[in-house]
Amino acid sequence: MKHFVVKTLINAVAIWVAAWLVNGIALSGGDWQHKTLTVIAVALIFGVVNWLIKPVVKFFSLPLFILSLGLVTFVINALMLWLTSFASDQLKLDFHVRGFWAALFGALIISLVSWGLHLAIDDED
Repeated sequence: MKHFVVKTLINAVAIWVAAWLVNGIALSGGDWQHKTLTVIAVALIFGVVNWLIKPVVKFFSLPLFILSLGLVTFVINALMLWLTSFASDQLKLDFHVRGFWAALFGALIISLVSWGLHLAIDDED
């Protein structure tokens, strides 16, 4: 349970950084408390999307992984962020990714920030 909470909070921080840096990612809403709850909910959605859908997409795109030497991973990560934005819109959350390039740059930033935070925070029991 502790691992799940730490991973979700790391994803939330990474998503917040991406929304702050990438022009096409909007984390709107009122005050910082509302934005905090929104980004935690988006991190939960992002975790579910990456847990459920990403393995299926990676399996069916295995030939593309081989042909592109793994570079298609960036495209898949962008699509997962875009799908998270779509699910957030359906749940009336104040998070939106406008366009593929914003999703691509946002996914890259989320990957880098979450990787760095996972290195900094050792949550091994």
